[in-house]
Amino acid sequence: MSWKEIFNERLLTAEEAVKKIKSNDRVVIGHAVGEPSYVVGKMVENKDQYENVEIVHMVAMGKGEYAQPGMEKHFRHNSIFVGACTRDAVSCGRGDFTPSFFYEVPRLFRTSMPVDVALIQVTPPDEHGYCSLGVSVDYTKTAAQEAKIVIAQVNDQMPRTMGDTFLHVSEIDCFVEHSAPIIELGAPKIGEIEKAIGENCASLVSDGDTLQLGIGAIPDAVLLFLKDKKDLGIHSEMFSDGVVELFEAGVVTNKKKTLHPGKMIVAFLMGSKKLYDFVNNNPMVEMYPVDYVNNPTVIMKNDNMVSINSCVQVDLMGQVCSESIGLKQISGVGGQVDFVRGVTMAKNGKSIMAMPSTAAKGTVSKIVPLLDEGAAVTTSRNDVDYVVTEYGVAHLKGKTLRDRARALINIAHPDFRDELVKEFEKRFSTKF
Repeated sequence: MSWKEIFNERLLTAEEAVKKIKSNDRVVIGHAVGEPSYVVGKMVENKDQYENVEIVHMVAMGKGEYAQPGMEKHFRHNSIFVGACTRDAVSCGRGDFTPSFFYEVPRLFRTSMPVDVALIQVTPPDEHGYCSLGVSVDYTKTAAQEAKIVIAQVNDQMPRTMGDTFLHVSEIDCFVEHSAPIIELGAPKIGEIEKAIGENCASLVSDGDTLQLGIGAIPDAVLLFLKDKKDLGIHSEMFSDGVVELFEAGVVTNKKKTLHPGKMIVAFLMGSKKLYDFVNNNPMVEMYPVDYVNNPTVIMKNDNMVSINSCVQVDLMGQVCSESIGLKQISGVGGQVDFVRGVTMAKNGKSIMAMPSTAAKGTVSKIVPLLDEGAAVTTSRNDVDYVVTEYGVAHLKGKTLRDRARALINIAHPDFRDELVKEFEKRFSTKF
């Protein structure tokens, strides 16, 4: 059969496709803005036909209706990275959280978490019968390759991205055609605190460095202060619009990269239509599964690699919590530790933890004597390198507990330094 015959034979309505899901199945949903929201919505509408369907994914950018109260009989949410629409389900016991380094998630789908159904979103097939996964390759491609049944929402508004992003129509069991804009993110609000943090982070970046950046106000603020740099490169689990602006300004060229020179390497994308238009059919941007992009032994091949990640708390030993407030899971480890360890092994690598010095409108210090009871240690004190706030830079790698505590207190908010100094003097039996 030709690929066109295969496609037409497997073309279904969304209502027909979701009937392929059975009670007790494990359903993996494509990641972040790659979520096939139309098909997911039809699955939820068909809820009365299911019992105990396990829904697995990382960041959910859709409505997350399967995780809402009243769905317990039909769906059980299992998050690998808790997002806004699924946080309550995990906190209230309607859902679960599975800790995992991002680069190891594909391995879970090959081993301990076998996939029954993958719900993905793809481009229409090209002249050779290949569909691109567009903005979400990460774990999504592995889920599709491992699933017993693959249901794809075919969206002509999905950008066609390059790299290891393609599935042939013969690898997909059901096609549901539905055109819809890719979910967009609004620009984060960058205030004076974020600008100060961004400037401090940018001071650690040199011409020719390769960057890993997250998303949000702090990474975007860092980008504001990189416009005088030259020949920066990108190797990151994701990037957003700010990287496009640096490319257009001639700052990001990827020329000095020691791995994939001339290319931006990424596992998934989130941003505005400007970003999606930029990556569409752009051979400079190559997307790969996350067990390649985030593998520390791959990351380490990038000389002069700099990773910038955010966190919730840092204690005086340098332990970093980035995913919980006490026992409450609010996000996940994501790729933070993947990059911290890969960067540590890279030649001239630097890993940065960046955060405002306070939370709760200035009433709580984020540099603390001890992490909150029950808080997860995301990045260990042995791994942490630089910590940055709006008050400066603390370099912890190779420092004694006493020296790193002193360095952290010096970048804490002034309102909290006195009590941190008291803790320091009690703990180390010495004057600050």
